[in-house]
Amino acid sequence: MGKAKSGLANGLAGVLIFSGSLPATRIAVADFDPVFLTAVRAAIAGLLGLALLLVLRQPRPARADVGPLVTVALSVVIGFPLLTALALQHVTSAHSIVFIGLLPLATAGFGVLRGGERPRPAFWLFSCLGSLLVVGYALAQGFTATPRGDLLMLAAVVICGLGYAEGAGLSRRLGGWQVISWALLIALPVTVALALATRPATLATIGPAAWLGLAYVSLFSMLIGFVFWYRGLAQGGIAAIGQLQLLQPFFGLTLAGLLLGEAVSPAMLAVCAAVAACVAAARRLGARPEATLSPAAPARPAQGR
Repeated sequence: MGKAKSGLANGLAGVLIFSGSLPATRIAVADFDPVFLTAVRAAIAGLLGLALLLVLRQPRPARADVGPLVTVALSVVIGFPLLTALALQHVTSAHSIVFIGLLPLATAGFGVLRGGERPRPAFWLFSCLGSLLVVGYALAQGFTATPRGDLLMLAAVVICGLGYAEGAGLSRRLGGWQVISWALLIALPVTVALALATRPATLATIGPAAWLGLAYVSLFSMLIGFVFWYRGLAQGGIAAIGQLQLLQPFFGLTLAGLLLGEAVSPAMLAVCAAVAACVAAARRLGARPEATLSPAAPARPAQGR
């Protein structure tokens, strides 16, 4: 399988895994405090990541990689999960999922700023068009009715785009699972302390569904999904593979409807179909994954990669 096709396959696997994150978070915050949920999911994933790093004897990151790893930790380990958990106290997961259509634009923008990528003008045309459709939908559905939830989701999207771009650059040198494992490890002292400080007074009131939601976001959303996603971004280009996130609302809305019984309106489906067409056009006419990738530093030998 060629590098471009491998990047596409890994990116799509990551998107499929991430599609369950918001519905699972919505289930979990019904019984868990959002701050506790953010901390404990990262702590659980961090302990698993630490075990992987130790068992496979991974070398420590270079000093130059520490800053970007801290950025990844602050953005995708703490920032995005916390902001989305807070948002989901005010909006449904189906409503919040549509905002994920803005992620490709945020990721591509940070890919230009941080990764030196230069997509064609057609890419930006279709990427912006897809994002405008998402924003237009949110406004039409009553942005002023739930301003806190919508603003929290917008902030989550921006900070997540930064984390994706930083992580993709690191993955070319360290490897996809190594990046998220090191980021989780950096955040581990904070997440463990915060989880202990905000833990529920009793676990008797926590239902089985909330435990399942916590298990999913800890194992899949915080660790396994990033293994595929960062590898895909590194192989296929941040801007090009990032456009796959426009397909995430399709999968997420399906899960929200099936698992949570949330209403999936024709308008939601129409927006999803339109942004899917935009991602197809952006990939076909605008993206230049081979030309946009910045030269990668030689990968350091690592076991289990």
